[in-house]
Amino acid sequence: MDTFEHLCNDRQGFKKQPSFQVRSLKPTLGGDVVTGSEAHKVDARLKQLGVGKELFEKALDWAAAEARMCTEFDAPAMAGITFWSRTNRYLAEQLTDPAEQDPVWKYTARDSILRVVHHSGGHAITAVSGSGGVGDLDCSVRSKNPKGRVMAQLVENNVKYERGGQGVFSSRDEVEFGGELDSMPLWFLLYERNDEGKLSAELSLPVKMEGKYVNEWSERLPLFTRNDPGLDIALLDAPDDGNDPDFEVRKTN
Repeated sequence: MDTFEHLCNDRQGFKKQPSFQVRSLKPTLGGDVVTGSEAHKVDARLKQLGVGKELFEKALDWAAAEARMCTEFDAPAMAGITFWSRTNRYLAEQLTDPAEQDPVWKYTARDSILRVVHHSGGHAITAVSGSGGVGDLDCSVRSKNPKGRVMAQLVENNVKYERGGQGVFSSRDEVEFGGELDSMPLWFLLYERNDEGKLSAELSLPVKMEGKYVNEWSERLPLFTRNDPGLDIALLDAPDDGNDPDFEVRKTN
């Protein structure tokens, strides 16, 4: 085994982990971040969730290609927003297409949170940028950007989620999605471009926020490390989800 110096990434004020020695093999650029039995466990868990690494790889590759079309004449945050939006769009297009997926998933953009919902109504997935050590279980990780009250409630619901019995009358969400949308577990497809230019990803289930940042997870499934996407995606990647300030409007004569 190779021994290498391991130091978690630190940007935007994210607290560093202390440097330490890890007995491991360095992940191969463009490959899986876990190997052997651990990789089999991750693949098995992904299969339970109805997804696979290839889906996420293609989503991020396509999103990067789209974001690279942004120029200096676009809004400063456009590349990051495009990357976020196109990643979620690709997931939705693939998982809701009968030619690609059977049975198909559902899609919703309720509260500006782009989500694909499993056909069973048992869970949903959204893509967001991460910070700290995405794909590295030896590092802490958090959401890159602050989240609003709607996302905070969804994260809190992940902790107390228990699928109850179906009553005589089904709600609108149960009819459309197979379960209450705001109560079902919401997984994050976290992605991060680090200072070395590598793009890493993991699929994780958030359970707690510190302030406006998601920073605790009940499960983290490392996916892969990709080559440099060719652009800086460490920008604002999603609109606010409903925490806009209130303004008092007064009628004047």
